[in-house]
Amino acid sequence: METLAYRFEHGNRALPPKAQVVGVVGSGNLEVLIESAALGGACAIEINTGAVGFGATWEAVMRDFHERWQLMDARIAINDMGATPAVVSLRLDQAVQTMLGDAA
Repeated sequence: METLAYRFEHGNRALPPKAQVVGVVGSGNLEVLIESAALGGACAIEINTGAVGFGATWEAVMRDFHERWQLMDARIAINDMGATPAVVSLRLDQAVQTMLGDAA
């Protein structure tokens, strides 16, 4: 297992206070927990993955996600079992859209 952590500053989109979980940890999939948290305008992401050695790929996917959503005061935890970058992006978007509802 490998744990990766990323923090993106200066977001401008707040989340509602209720946390959400989307996805299921299983072969080739992942689970995302997303919640609002007082982080001084930042978005903190922690990834636990069994696919060791893909830090650069994870960083690129997380940067793309942050550029797309610009979340502030958000904490995201990802439990991964070998999901592809496309699945990761889709699951993250699903998590944000679930939290924001019609405001997304």
